[in-house]
Formats: sequence, C-alpha cells, structure tokens
Amino acid sequence: MKIGSILENQKIEKRIAITPEIAKKYISLGFEVLLPENYGDHLGIKDEEYKELGVLISKDEKDILINSDIIVQLSLLSNDRNSLLKENQTFIGVLNPYDNKEIIDNLVKKKMNIFSLELLPRITRAQSMDILSSQANLAGYKAVIESFANFEKAIPMMMTAAGTIPAAKVLVVGAGVAGLQAIATAKRMGAIVFATDVRMASKEQVESLGGKFLTVEGAENLETEGGYAKEVSDDFKKKQEELLSETLKKIDIVICTALIPGKKAPVIIKEDMINNINPGSIIYDLAAIQGGNTAHTKVDKIVDKNGVKIIGESNILNKLPTSASNLYAKNVFNFVSNLYDKENKKIIINLEDEIIEKTLIK
Repeated sequence: MKIGSILENQKIEKRIAITPEIAKKYISLGFEVLLPENYGDHLGIKDEEYKELGVLISKDEKDILINSDIIVQLSLLSNDRNSLLKENQTFIGVLNPYDNKEIIDNLVKKKMNIFSLELLPRITRAQSMDILSSQANLAGYKAVIESFANFEKAIPMMMTAAGTIPAAKVLVVGAGVAGLQAIATAKRMGAIVFATDVRMASKEQVESLGGKFLTVEGAENLETEGGYAKEVSDDFKKKQEELLSETLKKIDIVICTALIPGKKAPVIIKEDMINNINPGSIIYDLAAIQGGNTAHTKVDKIVDKNGVKIIGESNILNKLPTSASNLYAKNVFNFVSNLYDKENKKIIINLEDEIIEKTLIK
C-alpha cells in the first residue's frame, strides 16, 4: 500500500504529517511512502534524508494524491486537489467537520474513507493517537512564552539592593491540557498562578502544579462524559463573571484556553472585565480561531484596549512547527497502525472499534 502527504498552505500551516522518523516506521510496516520535493525543507529536513530511508520523492503533488491509498494531512485540501481524490482512498487529518460539512460530504459521496482525528474518543487505547492533547500541550507552553515576551516587566520575584520586584500574577482560563501546561510553564518561570475551569475535577490537577484554583459554586456537574467542559447556565455565568471581575484587578497576564469542540468559543472575559485589568497587562487568547474568550479578540492581531494587549493567533503551533510535527506524525502513525492489517496489507474499517467508529465521517 502507498501512503502519501503533500505540503499544506504554508501561509497558514507549517506542520507536516510525515517526519523521517515516522516514514521509517511506515516503511517497516510494508508501506511505500510518497512525498513531494522539499516537503520538510522549511523545517530543516532535506529530501536526501527521506530518500535514504526509501521514501519516494515526486516532483508532482498530483501524482501523490492520485496514487496514494492513504493520504495524511493536517487539514483539508484545496478544491482543485480534492477533485483528484477517488473511491476507496483513505484521507486522515484534522478536518473540522462542523465548519467544513459540505466539502467533507462531497468526499464521502466519492466513497472515500474520511477520518477526522479531533473526533477521537477519550479512552485509554486512543491516548497515543490523541492529536488534541499533543498539540494543546505545546500550545499551552508557547502561549506562556509569547505572553511573557510581550509583558514589559520581570516575571519572577527579584530581591535586589535597589528594592524588590514582585512576581507576575497569571490567570489561566480553562484547565484542560493546554491550560495545565500553561500553569506548569508559568509556575516554573516564577509567576504566581491562578486558574479557573467549570470542571471541579480540574481543581486537584491545578493545585498539584502549584496553581490556585478559583472555585465557582455548582461547577461539579459541568463536565461531559468525554472529559470536556459543558456549556454553562446563565446563573453559573453570573457567578463566574463576579469571581473573574474581582480576580482580574490583580492579574498581570491572562491565558485563555476555553473551548467547546465544534462550537463557538465562550466569551468569558467581557468588556467591563477588561476595564478592571491594569494597563500593561497581557491577554493571550488561544481560542481566537473559534471566536475568542474575550470581547475584543481578533485573529492574528494584537488589540490594545485601554493599555491591555489582547493577542489572538490563528495557529500558535506555527511557532513550534518541528516539535508539533513530530508529535502529530506519531499520533497519525498510531492511528494508521490501528487501521492497517499488516498480514493482508489492507485497511480494515472495523466499526466495532470505537476509535474507528467515532472518527469515520459517514
């Protein structure tokens, strides 16, 4: 069987789906690996490195799409590339099916096997394939680094002969994978860290990392079976807003990570709350691409609101493309391995397997 990948639109996505390490693993499973020229060049990976492993390098991306049995990407292809895809091919990526329903429906009509990896179930067996966790972990780390780079004061407490510089105070909104990594990173760098989440199960995790968990009464029932945050009631929102409004008066940096899969990001930091924040403070909104957690987040812009910088980025992982690609490629390899019958050299669509059943778009 042939497995292939082509470059994403480099203006919006620098990650790749097949690294040399993973190409070697595919070949050891019996796959032929097809990649275009200069596939990893922007990450410092030369074609020769792939060729030495036995990867077939093509000058024409169209040939790869036509000849591959399995195509692995970060996201959907452009319309002209989609037109080359055909029956029985398998396409794997992070496809955002809620926003791209029409495009994906057209691919399904071609009788292709379309898998969207953000739909993976939260079960133990799927952990090695969990692209949301691996990528969110890096995003949480990088959001802290970027925030601190834009903050014009020192982060840790410093006691000097000239006086004491107080430690920066950081609030992390949402204590999922990205939020927990943000807490750990900010704490390691000497900040005082607070965190809030609608899931009471997060309290112990936050405190184990040295953060202070801000508790809103009634939070214990706001978690789905899959471990995600539920949408909250109006009463809960009011209590959360009151707590946040008071907390934000003493916060220097806010990291927003609150997302509900497939839906617009909840607006947690309202206009009047931003007015409570001291000038010179930073809000870094990881939810920008889904509308943002603040009232003023703009994608790929820094908004200055009364001296508070609100930073929203569409893809923070473009600032860590090598690390992010390494993890993503491993996640995808583990997913493909679960699909692949090595003995008969074919893909098996076993709908009794929860991993396959949940990620296959029908």
